Amino acid sequence: MNTANPYAPPRSNVSDVKESNDELELAGRGIRLGAAIVDGLLFSFLVIVPLVAGVMLSFYDNDGGPGAAIAWLFFVGGTILYAWFNILYVVRNGQSIAKKWLGIKVVRTDGSPASLGRIFWLRNVVNQVLAQLVPFYGIVDALLIFSDSRQCVHDKIADTVVVLA
Repeated sequence: MNTANPYAPPRSNVSDVKESNDELELAGRGIRLGAAIVDGLLFSFLVIVPLVAGVMLSFYDNDGGPGAAIAWLFFVGGTILYAWFNILYVVRNGQSIAKKWLGIKVVRTDGSPASLGRIFWLRNVVNQVLAQLVPFYGIVDALLIFSDSRQCVHDKIADTVVVLA
């Protein structure tokens, strides 16, 4: 009898799914430091330098020249540009500008994508508030990168890890 039994239960080939945590390769400490430095330099160049120039030119440009207005325009434009690309990359793949350039990203510890809110509020805002309130918090936060999990305090707060993209 070679005909299929119409009353037989359905069959399918099932393969084991690899645990997503096994696929995550943690980013190295050096590349994370490099990304932090590059992000800091970008922020300084696009936002801080035009802000300082705008403030200085506003105080010292008494003849009403265009220098201060141009500096303020660069400050506003640089802030918008920096925020736009950071938000775009974080929403798409959990990356800042430098993390995208260097091929690393932020994910949840289970390997799922980290949301913009989690990265912004828990990794950044809460971290900055703690840095202002708790003495030596910044040093402790940075030194925890040397743990086996390579998670700083802000990573532990947000339940995130930085992995190769």
